[in-house]
Amino acid sequence: MSGDRLMRIHSPEFKDMSERVLHATRLTSRLNVLPFEDDEGKAALFEQILGRPLPPKVTIYPPFYTDHGLNLDLADRVFINQNCTFLDYAGIRIGERVMIAPKVTFITVGHPVDPEERRSWLTGGPIDVAENVWVGAGATILPGVSIGRDAVIAAGAVVADDVPPASLVTGSKATVNRQW
Repeated sequence: MSGDRLMRIHSPEFKDMSERVLHATRLTSRLNVLPFEDDEGKAALFEQILGRPLPPKVTIYPPFYTDHGLNLDLADRVFINQNCTFLDYAGIRIGERVMIAPKVTFITVGHPVDPEERRSWLTGGPIDVAENVWVGAGATILPGVSIGRDAVIAAGAVVADDVPPASLVTGSKATVNRQW
């Protein structure tokens, strides 16, 4: 997928990212202890986390977690339930009217499979979720995935490949693909 990222660990770019992760973590820690009815306080913290105000009619129920925040693009009328995580360094776009159930995880970064390379590099790719998608509880969306309009991701699914529009994706069974 175009837009894939490769970053050397301990580079200036990695150092900048690490500083942003610490800042975003401090902000989300504050967000997650606010009283539920403190809409003004939540809005102010979300603006700092995302670098801009939340779009109109976006609903996010804390606790909410992100490692970066600045690369999370939320469209109008997005609903995010409790305890969701957005590791958004490589970018996450959530389209209009997307519903995200509790404990969903979006991950845009990872490490190479090769043991030597994994200590030196971060890999990743952006995630794109089209309009009117429903992501079920506990699903995990992996780097570089695009999810088509009107798709449904079943609870607990692990999504490692692109999802066509108007389709249902299920499953989380791990399989051995190769050994070294």
